[in-house]
Amino acid sequence: MVKTISTVNLYDAHNHLHDEWLLPHLDRVAADLAGIGIAGAVVNGSSPDDWPQVSALASRFSWVIPSYGVHPWDCGNRPSDWLGRLESRLATEPRAHVGEIGLDRWMLERAAPNDPRLTGLRRAPLNEQIEVFSAQLALVAADNRVASIHCTDAWGALFDILRAAQLPARGFLLHAYAGPSEMIKLFADLGAYFSFNGSYLISKRENQRHAFKNVPADRLLIETDAPATPLPPSHERFHLPPSPTGGRLNHPANLAAIYTGLAQFLGLRDDQLAPQVEENFRRLFL
Repeated sequence: MVKTISTVNLYDAHNHLHDEWLLPHLDRVAADLAGIGIAGAVVNGSSPDDWPQVSALASRFSWVIPSYGVHPWDCGNRPSDWLGRLESRLATEPRAHVGEIGLDRWMLERAAPNDPRLTGLRRAPLNEQIEVFSAQLALVAADNRVASIHCTDAWGALFDILRAAQLPARGFLLHAYAGPSEMIKLFADLGAYFSFNGSYLISKRENQRHAFKNVPADRLLIETDAPATPLPPSHERFHLPPSPTGGRLNHPANLAAIYTGLAQFLGLRDDQLAPQVEENFRRLFL
């Protein structure tokens, strides 16, 4: 019998299940994820403030893989002892990886001064972001953990850092890859995996969507980035109430719809895509 998307294991390479906007709905979300066949989900912290919540989810759900890091948006507000706290947490959690970490030039050069997502954050200059990113990358390489990397408008700088750095033997993840198509092979040769984000199914995100036709099959992963980056309404299967600010929230169980949308775009059947993603996820994270 041919497998369908409801009878295979599904894997979310990058989300924020611990986000405070999801907490009121967590029991329902967990039940919906069980219903679609969730088998693994990497939950990413972005600062020492939220690492305990990520750890608690990993204790509660066997399919949660914790990842701890300092996001470039949080870089400017990091506490002075952040690196020691990260080292201590990793020492006690052998299953944990490092993320979300990376570089973000967008917030420095293109973000509006009053962007509500950046309220209260000191926008660390790129050289400071590089320092923090490089320190975390060194931890990743030393322990052969996965780095879940965020990059916006800084692909050249990121490539230069990765090319010169010691990298984990198992590889690293470029989450929601939105860089140039021509850089995919360059990053893949360094060990990169690339996760497809459901927001790329929006018609206006054609460039990001088409870049994934160049991703090697053995480096392809899928992510929700929930509760951020909602899918087009026509693809959504699960819904949540709006956030307190009125924005749409991405239900993590829409992972199944991303699998289907990407399979259709690539001209594959669900039963062709899902086993490949499972193999890739397990090779990288487990």
